[in-house]
Amino acid sequence: MTETPDTPTEQRAAEAAAIRRRWITLGEMLALLAVSISGLTLYLNWSDKQDERADKAIASRQASVRAAKLVLNARADGDDRLILTPAAADQIVQSQTFVFPTALDIAPVSTTGEARIEARWFDNALKRARDKAKLPDNSVGDEKLPVFITTRFVVNGEAREDRAIYDIGYGISGRWLSGHDVALRGLSLVTRETGKSPAATVDARWAAVVTARN
Repeated sequence: MTETPDTPTEQRAAEAAAIRRRWITLGEMLALLAVSISGLTLYLNWSDKQDERADKAIASRQASVRAAKLVLNARADGDDRLILTPAAADQIVQSQTFVFPTALDIAPVSTTGEARIEARWFDNALKRARDKAKLPDNSVGDEKLPVFITTRFVVNGEAREDRAIYDIGYGISGRWLSGHDVALRGLSLVTRETGKSPAATVDARWAAVVTARN
């Protein structure tokens, strides 16, 4: 059986003590809640920073992968010359080597500094190869000459190398007595060659071009 205070003064004291106990309990709860909120805030801030670091790391890796991939754009400089520039502005071409189909019977061509393709490298050989393959004297549309290009370039201070097969777009026209002229039109990426025999791939592509034209 619970005892009750005998006087109003004692009752008031008991009630005050009970109120203080309730306030203490409430204060403890509020303090615990504040600690929990603070801990949650710290965790969320830490988690956000971790996510931000992860996003930056992913973006950096993606940028590095993009930087390693070279795509060449070509701009015609007259009919007999193509000026080559990387699609990415932060890539600087240092040197290039061009390997043409075996059917042309010409040695690889190397350049240093100015990235370019010149018709004089292969125009006579191309005419002979076309004649041997019995291709038309004049272009019906854009003709294709496959070429394997090794490009050494610098990006973000790092030296890199790109190996790829491109099609040189060209036209050929003229008459039997006056001869034929080769006019360079442009350049298009076919594939990045990672195999051990890119020359064989170039030859196979030339054979496919000949078959399609005959």
